[in-house]
Amino acid sequence: MDHESHAIDSQTMRTLQDDTPPGRIESDLQGESAPQDAPRLKAAPRNGPAGRAANEENSVPRILGVDIPNDKIVEVALQYLYGVGRTTALAICRETGLQPGIRAKSLTEEELGRIAGFLDKTYVVEGQLRRQTAQNVSRLKKIGCYRGIRHGRGLPVRGQRTRTNARTRKGKKKTVAVKKSVKAMR
Repeated sequence: MDHESHAIDSQTMRTLQDDTPPGRIESDLQGESAPQDAPRLKAAPRNGPAGRAANEENSVPRILGVDIPNDKIVEVALQYLYGVGRTTALAICRETGLQPGIRAKSLTEEELGRIAGFLDKTYVVEGQLRRQTAQNVSRLKKIGCYRGIRHGRGLPVRGQRTRTNARTRKGKKKTVAVKKSVKAMR
């Protein structure tokens, strides 16, 4: 039996690659093709002076690593930060000299920096607050106090009733079968 070899020398391979496929002509191609390692999606511009100028209306303001919504008023947009509520947001606006009624998209880099600096030195927010809360709970578990035990078991911690309700902490209801005694079966 005569087997064909699949090996092609490099010179033949180059000529095959340079030729256009049958049925195609150069005018069929729609311009130059992009290199294969080029990204398929355009990357969002960085938030910096160059990125903000390039894409002013589509950029999202970032404070302490959190994207705050463009279309909301500053006092509402600041509440997207973990640990910042309405009162704190109003205090931030007052202390940094911002008008509470302006939209987040109209904040300048300097104003964003002022907000971030004020939050950093005055309040515990975002990752630092989450870390602090987790450490407090783990300390309670470690010392074995009542609150720590309740946290560990996933039950309400602050004295709420558990016979009914408490579904948020306990999760979906699990039906427990009741065993009948021998006397009841007769």
